[in-house]
Amino acid sequence: MDPEQQEAVTAPRGPVCVLAGAGTGKTRTITRRIAHLVGQGHVAPGQVLAVTFTARAAGELRTRLRALDAHGVQARTFHAAALRQLRYFWPRVVGGQPWQLLDGKLRLVGQAAARARAGTDADALRDLASEIEWAKSSLVAPSQYAAEAARRRRDTPGSADQVAAVYAGYEELKNAAELLDFDDLLLHTAVALEEHAGVADEFRSRYRCFVVDEYQDVTPLQQRLLDAWLGERDDLTVVGDANQTIYTFAGASPRYLLEFPRRFPDATVVRLQRDYRSTPQIVSSANQLISAARNRPAGSRLQLVGQLPPGPDPDFAEHDDEPAEAHAVAGRITRLVAEGTPPSEIAVLFRINAQSEAYEQALTEAGIPYQVRGGERFFDRPEIRRAMIALRSAAPEQRAGEDGPETDLVAITRAVLAARAGLTDEPPAGAAARAAWESLLALVGVAEELAAVEPAADLARLVQELDTRADGSHPPVVQGVTLASLHAAKGLEWDVVFLVGLADGTLPIQHADNDEVAIEEERRLLYVGITRARRVLTMSWSLTRAPGRGRPRRRSRFLHGLVPDSHPASRVAGERRPGAPRPRCRVCGTPLFGSAATKLLRCSDCPSDVDLELLDRLKRWRADTAKQQDVPAYVVLTDATLTAIAEQRPSDPASLVGIPGIGAAKLDRYGDAVLALVSEDG
Repeated sequence: MDPEQQEAVTAPRGPVCVLAGAGTGKTRTITRRIAHLVGQGHVAPGQVLAVTFTARAAGELRTRLRALDAHGVQARTFHAAALRQLRYFWPRVVGGQPWQLLDGKLRLVGQAAARARAGTDADALRDLASEIEWAKSSLVAPSQYAAEAARRRRDTPGSADQVAAVYAGYEELKNAAELLDFDDLLLHTAVALEEHAGVADEFRSRYRCFVVDEYQDVTPLQQRLLDAWLGERDDLTVVGDANQTIYTFAGASPRYLLEFPRRFPDATVVRLQRDYRSTPQIVSSANQLISAARNRPAGSRLQLVGQLPPGPDPDFAEHDDEPAEAHAVAGRITRLVAEGTPPSEIAVLFRINAQSEAYEQALTEAGIPYQVRGGERFFDRPEIRRAMIALRSAAPEQRAGEDGPETDLVAITRAVLAARAGLTDEPPAGAAARAAWESLLALVGVAEELAAVEPAADLARLVQELDTRADGSHPPVVQGVTLASLHAAKGLEWDVVFLVGLADGTLPIQHADNDEVAIEEERRLLYVGITRARRVLTMSWSLTRAPGRGRPRRRSRFLHGLVPDSHPASRVAGERRPGAPRPRCRVCGTPLFGSAATKLLRCSDCPSDVDLELLDRLKRWRADTAKQQDVPAYVVLTDATLTAIAEQRPSDPASLVGIPGIGAAKLDRYGDAVLALVSEDG
């Protein structure tokens, strides 16, 4: 461990805040901190409760803690922990049988919407359900909703009063049916601890040490539950990165992380900035992107320092339309796989799920296996259900010695899956069959992982491990390219990442355009995407959605300064229509790349024929004009534009407006003066 990680691991019990940048080893640090506290006898394993936000992340914590011999530590999501506690305390707090958990709220939201005469189509109901979730996560009651929505300038799905009516109706219907939604789990558990001293005493005698991962994403409701868990105690370790706050639309807020040292003045604060995930070139792009963010709080100003050997510079690509972009990415992936990169180490990340279809089609045509993250759950797949039955039935046979003398867990697992689930040595033809084959092979991968940690593990132990992963939604890695939204990619990493569809209107998303706070969250989404890549990163965009249709789009504003002027994809946004030829150097005739070369209409290394006396006159005129208008000189005309004028010596308005940087407005304002300067004898 590096010195900062070591400081976090060995910090004494009490408040600890770890500000951990992307790729700095935060999971390694907090699991080793827990193991250290347990190993040193500071706390018993069963007294530790570690919480995070996804079942996958919780499963990863449990797996690492087992490997560190920290058995018995509870690692769960907020909701899973609350559900367990609420079921235990329900008879004492409420009485009777616990209410059932609501399996999806759209049906009740639809009934409430119909009563309130709100929209009831599928999209309207999803929007209303999301707004109710935001309100409950933000501790906003139905009676408070309209006022809070106005104060926070919410983009509400309908009038605020109507949304409030749907929200109130939903709560009435849910309570009448004695049902709980996921937010109720947190709220009712918090209230039970706040209002019942006996419940609070019993809980707090059981759990004495708390760890919260991804603390930048905590909502007011989750913070209320955490406060109820803590009581007056301060044995709390939090870890997070405000630069990766991407869920404020759902009520999350980084302020709890950033204000932690103020709440706990004696807290140990550790900053992890050494990036062990990505090459220095990728780290540099991430730093450059996030450093341009506006109104960054002091606690979010982590400057990552790459620790890996150098790698290739991030690549950039512009395409005429989205299908062309998808096929280009598929072609590049085909070459990478042929060169030895495992498909599971490649990801294609996009802003919205609707972008997935083009890449699914392109990869299918290329014969490349893929998995869509957020699609069908791994353990619900038919082939995995059959495989689990096969392994479960074979476990007693192995213990009875009926499977022969073979004791190697990996070999036994592969043999059982071959005989009873159809696993072959070579991948079958066809995308669907190949995907099923990859899923079965992933189970063999779990056996390999388990055997490495527990050499004596048998089939029964493997089945137990798979059941634990299924319960915790912690699937194994499947050998296929990952297609995922940027939100779904949070917490993951790959050797090769393609960030696609980076055009204004998609990233940043169009509805964020007039909201500076929303724009900065979109920037953080791209930051998350960049920091998923270990060694190869490609960022691309297309100028139209479909061939020959739609008006040209501009590449994302966030790429300003990231694309080098020397790169073929570099250009002034909107400078060239889709399909139009690039301008060529007027000296050597080669295509021009970069804004400076395009303005000069010559390559940077071709000889300049600038008229130095004319350039001097132009600069003096520009200085006088800027002074009269009280603006910086470059606002009048840039140095590159003046140099281009002094080289090309335009003689009429048509030739002057042909110089990049001279549009219709500047031609009207400055055209006569500039042409007069050009025509002077000197």
